[in-house]
Amino acid sequence: MFDLDKWQEIFYSLRQNKLRSFLTAFGVFWGIFMLIVMLGSGQGLQNGVTQGFGDFATNSVFIWAQRTTVEYKGFTKGRFFNYNNDDTRAIKQSVSGIKYLAPRLRGARFAGDNVIRGLNSGAFQILGDYPDMNLIDPVNIETGRFINDKDIEQKRKIVVIGTRVQESLFNPDENPIGEYIRIQGVYFKVVGIFSSKKSGEQADRDNQAIFMPFTTLQKTYNYGDIVGVYAITAEDHISVSKIEDEVIRILKQRHKIAPEDDQAIGHFNVEKEFKQMKGVFMGIDGLIWVVGIGTLLAGVIGVSNIMLVIVKERTKEIGIQRAIGATPAKIVSQIITESVFLTSFAGYIGLVIGIGLIELVNFALIKFEVESNMFRNPEVNFQIAITALIILIITGAFAGFVPAKRAINVKPIDALRSE
Repeated sequence: MFDLDKWQEIFYSLRQNKLRSFLTAFGVFWGIFMLIVMLGSGQGLQNGVTQGFGDFATNSVFIWAQRTTVEYKGFTKGRFFNYNNDDTRAIKQSVSGIKYLAPRLRGARFAGDNVIRGLNSGAFQILGDYPDMNLIDPVNIETGRFINDKDIEQKRKIVVIGTRVQESLFNPDENPIGEYIRIQGVYFKVVGIFSSKKSGEQADRDNQAIFMPFTTLQKTYNYGDIVGVYAITAEDHISVSKIEDEVIRILKQRHKIAPEDDQAIGHFNVEKEFKQMKGVFMGIDGLIWVVGIGTLLAGVIGVSNIMLVIVKERTKEIGIQRAIGATPAKIVSQIITESVFLTSFAGYIGLVIGIGLIELVNFALIKFEVESNMFRNPEVNFQIAITALIILIITGAFAGFVPAKRAINVKPIDALRSE
């Protein structure tokens, strides 16, 4: 199993030319080190971008009204229109495959602060929502609860406030739950506090919002039956793009919009954007693997070349071994073992240092609370790292195979004559 003489011979051979052994090992070390660093950095880039989605339902679409750009059925272009509650009912009745449908209404912004509590005040975004909105674009409920169906049915004057709203209106030792705030002259009871699941500026923007029941916002501030935007999520087995096309078709028919007018209805398909982004990162990952494997192969080829040099230097020694009875299998085993040892040892060191560097960067980002929408939580999948090391070991064996084959092809008598 463990041949001490073989290993002593391997170490002796490597020590005979320390600089050559170091440079050969460094080529392998650098290859896997760069592969690990690039994989970790690529994952950090992907985490940073996808973090902006939070726990967003990626098979979703948002649809809102814009000005028409085509004359149609007596209506001039440039006409602005609004969706309404009847549109909501029509979508529910006519479009199949919808998992969540959440109409949203944004409260009008006025100059100055629009929310007051005691001596504290602030200017915040007011959003009228349905409970399903928290399944499409979810937030963390820190305390209390989110809007529920009873709030919608009874048009309750309740609100769920963001953490930045809490900091502005309440003292640190106060519990906002059950307290009242005044929004544009009307009092609302606080039933929940939320924080965004996103990061960076998106999180700051979300945390300065106030949610109230959709029907309450319509009634309290005289919006009638207006709907501002539709958030729609498709069933798991259905592409939201299909539902998007059907909803837009229905809305165009109901509001007398020309079928070819693609500007009148604004829409943002999260599914398409997410797929495009995933495609970009698949391309980046592919490029990383091509560059990384190319660098690894360069190191392995270096090992193979050095093993050829070693075999040539030890031709006479190999001839003596063959003359005293060493089998070709033993010669091959010795040379391949030396090659695998060199590549495995250098590869393992490169793997450890590469992962260590990635972890150090991640620790620094957390330690110094660095938040970025472009780079976050760099990491390397453990299975991928081990797979890379196994591939390296296998290629190390192949790197030693050619020199080993050359060694056993030399006749003992010719090897003994070599100088």
